[in-house]
Amino acid sequence: MAATDGLRLGVNIDHVATVRNARGGAVPDPVRAAKLAEEAGADGITAHLREDRRHIGDADIEALMEALSVPLNFEMAATEEMQKIALRHRPHAVCIVPEKREERTTEGGLEVAREENHLAHYIAPLRDAGCRVSIFIAADQRQIEAAHRIGAQVIELHTGAYCDAHADGDMATRAAELEKLTAMAAFAHDLGLEVHAGHGLTYDTVQPIAALPEVMELNIGHFLIGEAIFRGLTPAIAEMRRLMDAARA
Repeated sequence: MAATDGLRLGVNIDHVATVRNARGGAVPDPVRAAKLAEEAGADGITAHLREDRRHIGDADIEALMEALSVPLNFEMAATEEMQKIALRHRPHAVCIVPEKREERTTEGGLEVAREENHLAHYIAPLRDAGCRVSIFIAADQRQIEAAHRIGAQVIELHTGAYCDAHADGDMATRAAELEKLTAMAAFAHDLGLEVHAGHGLTYDTVQPIAALPEVMELNIGHFLIGEAIFRGLTPAIAEMRRLMDAARA
């Protein structure tokens, strides 16, 4: 099932590994989930190799690189260890994200403006190796300008605040966050950056983001893996794909 009008769906399979690791052993297999996602209409697979290896492990990345026929988006912190792993595997895309050991999930976007010199030098070898470099950031003009200056090809806008406001029933904040995402997607596009978005998106929140013409890819994981418990992974992804396509059309 192809994406409509250039809008791609990346499925994050981290939390299949979370379930596996809760008990140990080999099941459920993140690679099997990735292949099912591919068959269900995913245009790419996202996997975050954390420093503490709390879900995805090194062997998962090896297996995904061998098994996938769609692109792998390798999420990672800007550490020397992760850079070496990315340069060894050379995935299609590398997304640089902030990472703290104590967080349950990624909190906020990367502080690019404050670390501009370091990040510029950090991503240069990744670009030279043929990886498409993305930076996960808040919908903030200062951060977008810094991402552009350091040579990132892609930004992924953090949609967490928008999704949290929707879940809390705070429609004023939801509207303000959506307005910010809308304006910053257009701003980044005008700079020549490819715009992606993700974090916390559900069936109830995806369509306003999918409707933004500058957004070329949505990365969605936790909700889809959770929904798969009730309806199965293939139908869960197919419904997200349907909603995205309807919003874009």
